[in-house]
Amino acid sequence: MNVCRRLNYAICALTMWVNGANAWSNALPVGPAAGDQTLSPFYIWDGTLPDKPGVMLREEPIPGQPDITDASQIARILYTSQDKRWNAGIVPVSGTLWLPKGQAPKGGWPLVAWAHGTLGVADSCAPSWTNPTPRDAHYINQWLKHGFAVVATDYQGLGGPGPHPYMNWEAEGRSVLDSVRAVLNSTPQVANNLVISGQSQGSGASLGASLLAPDYAPELQLRATIATGVVATFPDGPIKPGSAWPGQRDPARFTLLRIIGGSLPDGAPAAEKWVTEKGAKMLTLARTSCMPELGRYERREKLTGATVFIGGTKQVESTLLAVTDMPVKTFPAPLFTATGLADHTLSPHHQYAAIAALCAGGNAVEWKTYPGITHNGVVNVAFDDELKFVRGVMENTPQPNSCGSLQAPGKLQQPLEGVPFNR
Repeated sequence: MNVCRRLNYAICALTMWVNGANAWSNALPVGPAAGDQTLSPFYIWDGTLPDKPGVMLREEPIPGQPDITDASQIARILYTSQDKRWNAGIVPVSGTLWLPKGQAPKGGWPLVAWAHGTLGVADSCAPSWTNPTPRDAHYINQWLKHGFAVVATDYQGLGGPGPHPYMNWEAEGRSVLDSVRAVLNSTPQVANNLVISGQSQGSGASLGASLLAPDYAPELQLRATIATGVVATFPDGPIKPGSAWPGQRDPARFTLLRIIGGSLPDGAPAAEKWVTEKGAKMLTLARTSCMPELGRYERREKLTGATVFIGGTKQVESTLLAVTDMPVKTFPAPLFTATGLADHTLSPHHQYAAIAALCAGGNAVEWKTYPGITHNGVVNVAFDDELKFVRGVMENTPQPNSCGSLQAPGKLQQPLEGVPFNR
């Protein structure tokens, strides 16, 4: 009986748990508190899951969007991945696949795996459901225009069952790699010739996927890794990153997403125990809404971490798992990184510390900085440099290495006017 197509998600999850239909429901937190929402039947897998990650479960064509003009085919995909945060075994994860126009080259299109930035943790924030933001759509379209197929995971729990393990690079990295496996196993027009790219939250997923690939998905031919607006932290790196937030900002919304998304240790008090009365209202909103609405609410109510969390931001963050911390080690593919020097969302100095750690790990890193460019703006401003880097790697030509000439960013700059998405 196809119960999930007729019941809401919370009831569906309970029914499946009772029936033992899927192993994940025995361990994975599910329901409204985890951000689960009812989207469409496509997102709910109520049969037996395959016992391995990277299996395509289903695809369905979806309409194009005005910002993506160079796709010949667009499909919503559902595939298997392996949960890292709750050790719940195989879970279904959603995403999107775009194929370029024209005839595929001999051997197939090279593939870009795109890891998106922060959108929220509620299922309705999944870009396969809402479409990518105009900024991200423009970026995806540029790769399509230059003959790359693109797969974009929603990440575990964002569209699928359970919490979205927000900022957890090991969980998000698996979602990225398994989306690639699923596409390669089901789409003959795509080649095992891989570039992984991510922005902000997605930079952690991109670096994480690259770091995991040799052991978790050794069959993938990873050629290059791109990370912009770098969020990753390296506690053993040579430079301390300091606060990630420029100036005196103390935003609460990102910490709330981490609380909902699995950064509270197992056995810690529930999310509701960490927030004030004002914070409780924002917590409810974070479970059901996406970043634009959450940001507007935070600004309208003049909320900060000091007013949202009992004891302030430091009190709760001292308890949260260090899900962005990565080891200092050598990555399996050349690295391209980019920072806007007018990034008022994620401190350029924080990003500089991450680049220094990548260099300390013995990596050749090309690090580009862009005067007057913001956190949003850098995604597309850096594209031409990224394309040059990727083509050079695929042609086996020597690539620039910034590690011998790293310089700390100076004073935070103001955004340039007239640059698309540069706000």
